[in-house]
Amino acid sequence: MLEHDSRGPLAAYHALCTENDISFDPDQERAAQALERLCRDLARHAPKPVRGFRLFSRRKVAEPAPRGIYLYGAVGRGKTMLMDLFFDAVLIERKRRVHFHAFMQEVHKAINVVNRAIESEGDPIPSLARKIAEDTGLLCFDEFHVTDIADAMILGRLFQALFEAGVVPVTTSNWHPDELYAGGLNRQLFLPFIAMIKERLDIVSLDGPQDYRQLFLKQARLYHTPLSPAAEAELAQAFERLSGGGSLEPVALDVQGRTLKILRAAKGVAWLSFAELCEQPLGPADYLALANSFHTLVLSGIPRLGKEKRNEAKRFVTLIDILYEHKVHLVCAADAPPSELYQAGDGAFEFERTVSRLTEMQSEDYLSEHHVP
Repeated sequence: MLEHDSRGPLAAYHALCTENDISFDPDQERAAQALERLCRDLARHAPKPVRGFRLFSRRKVAEPAPRGIYLYGAVGRGKTMLMDLFFDAVLIERKRRVHFHAFMQEVHKAINVVNRAIESEGDPIPSLARKIAEDTGLLCFDEFHVTDIADAMILGRLFQALFEAGVVPVTTSNWHPDELYAGGLNRQLFLPFIAMIKERLDIVSLDGPQDYRQLFLKQARLYHTPLSPAAEAELAQAFERLSGGGSLEPVALDVQGRTLKILRAAKGVAWLSFAELCEQPLGPADYLALANSFHTLVLSGIPRLGKEKRNEAKRFVTLIDILYEHKVHLVCAADAPPSELYQAGDGAFEFERTVSRLTEMQSEDYLSEHHVP
């Protein structure tokens, strides 16, 4: 049996159970044990910056790096919580935690910069991998998934280079590696990357019977009205619970060359106001980026919408449509029940669909759906 390290993720998990912050889950404990082993291996390995390494050469990293972990399971099983405990416990300086969607945005941006610098000649992946390896020995990803052919083509070469450089990846995902990019265009070209993941990382399942996030949502009040300090306090409590008490991590989403800034975000949960999303010149592309990046949206300050607010009402309709299609969970505060938000004005008839969706998004059936990034 694995002994406790008083500073490790396993001890931290048991402490949460003892303090009644969470209920004990044997599946979570087993995953915490795997993370505990890696935490100790990393402490012994103490990876140093790798500078000037030659990608795909015969040269080897001086000491083999520990095997990383691919932690997968259905939503709400505690993957992010365990990643938090692990990341906080790892006593090395060169570590980074990043949402996978944000990481891929950085990768595409860096590739574009390199391509412009070298006038589109040569391969930008080696220099990008070298930069990542110089800054990071442990790279932790949240919400690993692949839905884009461009990402699929980049990942294999990039990760091969990172593995050779001694970078240790740890990632959470809703899917087993064999299910990544399922049905995707030219998926056969992505299969070697899947084989690489299974060869180089320990695959750890976290798929117990209880969806803790869904349990909270089903028990909580999701639509608060009227607008008041009390409603705002309820949103703050929901954000705290759904993000696992995570610290705020401002996120900048790249949307067709523009930046959508989200100042309040943590662990897949974004907290924005109606004014930020619907009183600004935003459109479907912005809302799609939001829905792709977050499984839950906390939305405050939804006002009653009169004829003079028809543009804001139209944006709100688009926002709710996209959240609904991507099965994003919504916790919100509004000045009136859904049916009374927009009763007269251009598009009032179409707004009836939004009323229906706002109601359905509070239902148990909707809350049982998985986020579709």
